[in-house]
Amino acid sequence: MARDPFVVIGGDAAGLSAASKFRRETDREVVVFERGQWISYAHCGEPYFVEGSVERLTDLLSLSPADVAERGIDLRRGHEVVAVSPEDRTVTVRADGNRFDQPYGELLVATGASAATGPFDTTLDGVFTIHGLDSAAAVDAFLSLPGEYDRGRLGDGPVDEARIDHNAALDPPERAAIVGGGYVGVEMAEALTARGLDVHLFQRTDHVLDPFGAAVGERVESHLADRDVAVHTGRPVGELLGDDRVEAVAYDGERLPVDMAVIGIGVEPNAGFLDGTGVERGPKGAIRTDDYGRTSLPAVYAAGDVATARHAVTGEQTWIPLGLTANRAGRAIGATVAGDPTPVGDVAGTAVVKAFDLECGRVGFIDETAAEDAGFDPASATITAGSRSGYYPGGDETSVTLVADRTTGRVLGGAIAGRDRAAIRIDTLATAIESDLTVDELERLDLAYAPPFSPVWDPVLVAAKVLNGRLDD
Repeated sequence: MARDPFVVIGGDAAGLSAASKFRRETDREVVVFERGQWISYAHCGEPYFVEGSVERLTDLLSLSPADVAERGIDLRRGHEVVAVSPEDRTVTVRADGNRFDQPYGELLVATGASAATGPFDTTLDGVFTIHGLDSAAAVDAFLSLPGEYDRGRLGDGPVDEARIDHNAALDPPERAAIVGGGYVGVEMAEALTARGLDVHLFQRTDHVLDPFGAAVGERVESHLADRDVAVHTGRPVGELLGDDRVEAVAYDGERLPVDMAVIGIGVEPNAGFLDGTGVERGPKGAIRTDDYGRTSLPAVYAAGDVATARHAVTGEQTWIPLGLTANRAGRAIGATVAGDPTPVGDVAGTAVVKAFDLECGRVGFIDETAAEDAGFDPASATITAGSRSGYYPGGDETSVTLVADRTTGRVLGGAIAGRDRAAIRIDTLATAIESDLTVDELERLDLAYAPPFSPVWDPVLVAAKVLNGRLDD
């Protein structure tokens, strides 16, 4: 008797990675339900489309529906899973105004996350989140003069035509407020500046890119200011003002007139449809998973921005929604369901971001208080060193913050900023963390040296040398 299919909820990074791997390993049926029309696209590329560095919206697609069909995957777009019955091993699907139940042998929840909007009125014209290709397209249309939007920018994807028409008919903005100084906020500050807007960036804490630490945040703030971005740190925005279109942001008793606002205050896991199933939750309400992506429900897996993963430093469950995490976990789960048990892998929060021509990277614990809360006795050092030999042109000052545990010497985290291939250096620290290296072992790594690429002592090694001395104090 044929087994029920492997059912996947979500047609983006984790979902289609799992379905593709599963079909490569087995002839069993796999059904992917996607509530929207877009599939397999690069969320992280959306600010660069708005900026103009990416020519067409559809350049951000990895797979087309035709590509998915060629892989033998039953992809059903416009199908939203609204409930799961673990006892019956069925999902309830809504499509075209109808509902039906789909049996599953195994189920993967890969529903991703949605942009958090906080207390802000996102129904006002000129207010956007940057999460999804339709939102990026709407911003792009909004920035054009009425009647002059180049629809060739959209490619031939399933865009929300009504949304495009509405925003393309509005007068373009002159001043934008960006609420939130995280990845999206910093990237959109660059994008909107490139489009000729007067940009104000608001961050409720003392520094932008808070997870990267103070040293990186201060350098980014200075760099943004040099590029005419007005940075307002320690200034939480309380309200967006306006009747039909945003007219101002209110903060600290002040009012700044704007005619555009971008909300970039984070994301929330799309797990509400599992309420009532008894599935165990983790941080931020994400679905708790084990080393193989299994949830507490029988035959139900979760991966990507909706799921937790084990932290490489603490060994505890954490929620860090990033692209590689989703793709890697989806592929592993596809292999596991096909009969080859494969761990999804740990996460360390390794991330990079660009602010104009300044590159930043981070991994693990940078904040010493957070490290203490996790049970460590942290020590840190921040250094600045050249990115190349001093006599070779093209170098830049590279800042490195390194954090380690005093008791064991183990590397706990780090952050890097600079304009000359600084971000990619974070991979050395990520590897050190995944390998449980001590600072002493990190300092002795045989990293490559040649004048065009690095000084004899790479900035990472300099940071390790300085921190090692402090651990001995």
